This record gives sequence, C-alpha cells and structure tokens, in this order.
Amino acid sequence: MRRRPFLTLAAAALFTPVAGQQAAHAETTSPLAGLEDLLLYGTGRVPAPRSEPTHESVTASLLTSHREFKAAQYDALAEALPSRIAAAQMVGSTEERALNVAQLYNLAVRLCIKIGDNNLVAITADRALTAARDGGDPLVVAEAQRMVSSAWRRQGSLARATDIVVVAAEDLLVDTTVPESARLAARGDLYATAAYTAAKTGDRAYSHSLIREAADSAAAASRASGLMDGVQGIALHELSVHYELGDAGRAIELASTINPTALPTAERQARFFTDVARAFDQWGKPEQCYRALLAAEEAAPQEVRRGAVRDLASTLLRHDRKLPGVRDFATRAGVQII
Repeated sequence: MRRRPFLTLAAAALFTPVAGQQAAHAETTSPLAGLEDLLLYGTGRVPAPRSEPTHESVTASLLTSHREFKAAQYDALAEALPSRIAAAQMVGSTEERALNVAQLYNLAVRLCIKIGDNNLVAITADRALTAARDGGDPLVVAEAQRMVSSAWRRQGSLARATDIVVVAAEDLLVDTTVPESARLAARGDLYATAAYTAAKTGDRAYSHSLIREAADSAAAASRASGLMDGVQGIALHELSVHYELGDAGRAIELASTINPTALPTAERQARFFTDVARAFDQWGKPEQCYRALLAAEEAAPQEVRRGAVRDLASTLLRHDRKLPGVRDFATRAGVQII
C-alpha cells in the first residue's frame, strides 16, 4: 500500500484552512454478510478453500488478516475472514486450532466494531474468548477479554466492561509464563481500554488513574523491547479519554504533541484524526473538525463509514455554506441526505 505524505496532512487537520475535497468512497452494503453466515449457520455457508489448508497457509492468513486490518482494508478482510476461520478450524492439534481461530475472531471483533454491528461484536467476542481459553495462550486470552469488554461497553454495561479488563490486567501481572515485555504491553492495552470505559461513566479520577497505569506499563514494555508501538497506542487512548470526559481542550493539546507520521498504520492514523475531529466538534469548532475528518479519510477511506464519523458528518451539514464539499463527504460517510 502506497503511503501519502502525512506531515502536510497533519498540519492541515489542525491548523490550516480546508483545501479541496476527497474522492468518493461510498459503499452502501454491509460487508459482514459472510461472517454473519459463518456465525449463524457454520462452515457449510462458507466457500470451500481452493486447496487443502496447511499450517503454512493458516499462518499466512493470520499475517494477512492483521496486515489488512492495520491498512484499514476492512472490505477485503470481511470478505476473507469467514473462509480463513473455517480453514483454521481444520489444521493442527486441538490447541493449535483453537489458538488460530481465537486470533482470527479477535480480529473479527475489531472489524465489527469498525463497521458498527454491535450484535456481531457480542457474538464474535464470545467465540474469541471461548477459543482463546481452549488454546491456552495467556496473551490471546487477554486480548479476547479486551474484546469481550468492548462488547459489554457497546451494550451499555460500563461497570462490567471496566471490571473485565482490570481483572485481566491483574491476572497477567502474576503470570510468569509470559515474557515480561509482552506481559507489560498487554497490560497497557487492557488498562487503556479500562480507562476509556471508565471515562464514559464520567469517573474522572478512576479513568485518569487507569490511563496512567496504562502509560507506565507501555513505557516499561518499550524499555524492555525497544519498540514504541504500545506507547503510541496508549497516547491515542488518552486522547479518547479526554474527549469522553468533556476535556476537548486537553484532547487537542495532547493531539498537537502527536506526529501522525510516527503512527505505524493507516488504521491508527485515521483513528487519530477521527478523535481530533470529535474533540474539535465538542469544542464547537466545525471547520477544524471537518479538516480532521478529511485527513482521516485521506489516511484510510473506509474509516469514514464508521458511526462516529457519520454522526460528525451529520452535525457538520448545518455548516454546509462554510464548509465546501461537506455534503459530498457526508454522503461518502453514509449519511442519508434529504
């Protein structure tokens, strides 16, 4: 995938006037039909693989699935996931099959969240956790618990959703079978998810405490591994925490310290700009909000179909005289304009 110059993009999103419109990427039909068929009817409704699955092909499909998600190629991932899950169920020992299936279902949960199907979020999260426990890998179990937490949160059970990931993080603390850097990185992700959920309840002190715990864990993991990926991810969660607590100014202040070009994937870049847009909308700054949304679309066109973007686009329509191209953008985001 060819990357675009995001330094200019980031500056445009935060500080400079709107310049032009993006190409249309509208899509009207949900790409999740195949996954829904797999969940409801089993592998009989999934196209058979062209050749007999092997360890190598299943491993390759896992890597490809992660790469497609990171590149925000959600349509391609949604189309391929059902057959990849079916293939993973056919190869290896019971534990190997469960582990591979769990990892694919963890990705399926994240995909359903992106596309906005809460019913499938709940079902895929349950499948992920069941398979992860059968697979026996503590890190995959922890990620599945994080996905279950997301499902509970999207159903409105915020206290339970927070508790799930806090308990999972505490369990990892004493699990000596997991390498320290990996354990710390996973705990950072779990605490960051808990902080975001706690922020949705309005519990300012608890959410700030959790995001600090997440940042400390990610920093320790970075020192142990030499990688910055977890630290960057926690910063994006902190941005969301400030937004959820109504602290738009703090969110924008934090955003100005983040270089989008340093974010390693198109998905993260688009998520950053979307959160910036939400903060600007909360702050009552529609022009900056619109610029950030255009930057998100530039980073990952399929991100604009998310519910959060659609809601923002609907709000921006009242400013259409001041925002050239906003009606076209809203259409690309899936807003039904009368």
